[in-house]
Amino acid sequence: MSANAALVTGGATRLGRHFAEALADAGYDIALHVNSSRHEADEVAQGIRDKGRACEVFACNFLSDAPEDDLGTLIRNVKTRFTGLSLLVNSASAYEPAKLADTDLGMLETQFRVNMFTPLLLTRHFAEAVEEGCVVNIIDNKIAYHQYPYAAYLLSKKSLAEMTRMAALEFAPRIRINGIAPGVVLPASQRTSDYIQWRIDGIPAKRQGDPEHLVAALHYLLENPFVAGQILFVDGGESINVEGRHSENYLSSSHA
Repeated sequence: MSANAALVTGGATRLGRHFAEALADAGYDIALHVNSSRHEADEVAQGIRDKGRACEVFACNFLSDAPEDDLGTLIRNVKTRFTGLSLLVNSASAYEPAKLADTDLGMLETQFRVNMFTPLLLTRHFAEAVEEGCVVNIIDNKIAYHQYPYAAYLLSKKSLAEMTRMAALEFAPRIRINGIAPGVVLPASQRTSDYIQWRIDGIPAKRQGDPEHLVAALHYLLENPFVAGQILFVDGGESINVEGRHSENYLSSSHA
């Protein structure tokens, strides 16, 4: 009997790497998708093999000229190598900040293709290839806001959240589909300590998250068969910290 296997997109770096390694620890063989981070992918793959699990690296450019063919081929190749494929983790992401006034078609196409169109098409091909399984889309807690300085990125992630719910209905009960919306866990390297502390000050839990918190969320979504179509915010409550203006905080402001 083939072992359960997971395809993790963007699995060579950042959160994707943590998900791939954690799933290997949980007994999954790993199909590690990579675009440009081949050296990192080979390193992660060897580490997973050292854990006693099978791992292969699958290269695919999500911005290719023939995305439909390439994504279908990716799923078929993974299923051929890992007949026990039962999990797709859509972790690959494209991020480029810009306000609406500064957003052009190229920026929209890049971020929607990686963050929305690719997870949708991979989910479709995954559902065609497996009898039953799970899909987990990695989103962003920014979908709770309307932060126009991240217009293309945030619109693509909001669309991914809606696709997650829609796909959960279409493919149920055979495929269970959910999402994780991380908060401040792995800030970009250019973020200063002052900025990170400023973000933490707005988090009700008053702390930065760890990748292990997201791994725990992934395990929960995989292990609870009665959870479907949900977006699990793992952000210390940051996304609900929007009290809004009202008479009492008006009276406590400088207008009093």
